Amino acid sequence: MTKVGISGLGAVGSQLLYRLQSRDDVDQVVLYDSEYEKLEKYIHQDIKKIQISSSPKMEQSDIDILFLCTPAGQHLESAHRTVRQGISVVSASDRISDVVGILALDEAAKENQCIAVAGAGFSPGLTCVLSSYIGDGFDVVDEIHIAKDGTGGPACARQHHRAMKRPSLDWRDGKWVRRPGGSGRELVWFPEPIGGADCYRAALPDAALLQPLFPTVSRITARLSATRQDRFTSWLPMLTPPHNDGGIGAVRVEVRGDINGCRETRVLGVTGPPSTISAIIAESCLEYMKSSSQYGSGGIASVVPPKEFIELVRQKGVKILEFDGTPSF
Repeated sequence: MTKVGISGLGAVGSQLLYRLQSRDDVDQVVLYDSEYEKLEKYIHQDIKKIQISSSPKMEQSDIDILFLCTPAGQHLESAHRTVRQGISVVSASDRISDVVGILALDEAAKENQCIAVAGAGFSPGLTCVLSSYIGDGFDVVDEIHIAKDGTGGPACARQHHRAMKRPSLDWRDGKWVRRPGGSGRELVWFPEPIGGADCYRAALPDAALLQPLFPTVSRITARLSATRQDRFTSWLPMLTPPHNDGGIGAVRVEVRGDINGCRETRVLGVTGPPSTISAIIAESCLEYMKSSSQYGSGGIASVVPPKEFIELVRQKGVKILEFDGTPSF
């Protein structure tokens, strides 16, 4: 049996809790959130499988795996403490500093015989697994391009607002390239009901997670959809408070390369509520982390077998589509 912790009960954390509660292989779920109101209902329900932590230092709660679902920018310190205690950690943050910092815990995770997973969400996360899955079908992968539309809860919306005004992190011809956020407009076609959307460079960590998986690739980029208002107000505080749930979002993964000497492009896309899909992705990697003896840090695609994982999340309701809109599985 496994004892897990969830730090942060926002849009992703609360749905992850629901999924972990229903698993037979999870003995207990320890919860913490800085907003006491989010914990109150679980205290009054007196559910035996749930334990409330009074401290953000959840590594002291005798857990096996910690899921970090707090707002982006708050993950790295918790991950450091957790890994030092030999406890595996899964971070859903899509902030570059969180992702790069957790990837840098590789040696510490190996020394303490645990796993640190960065970017375990809709994007990055599912997008990394899709990229790895598509890439397995190529003889040579030259380019990977990620695009994302929509947000989960309020914290996710605020992070996207910040990302639009900060430099992108792209991999190009063997080196990291920074370009202004909000530049590089590109019309991207997502699966319905999203359809076409203008996407721009932004501070997204996908390339940092994908480059170690594809060390010989020449280009890796990531773009974020935005309206004209989003771009021009990115330097200001958010003009309207974000919704509790951002509704339907989408991701698109495009891989280019060679198959049998011919130039090929393959595109997969997914639509759905980002917070729900992020919770599915985080929960689905649990069994792989429990059974893995490969310690260290990396993205979720470095922990799970792509084809098997995609089939697992598909069974849980994640619909994956080919670029022409037909089901691929």
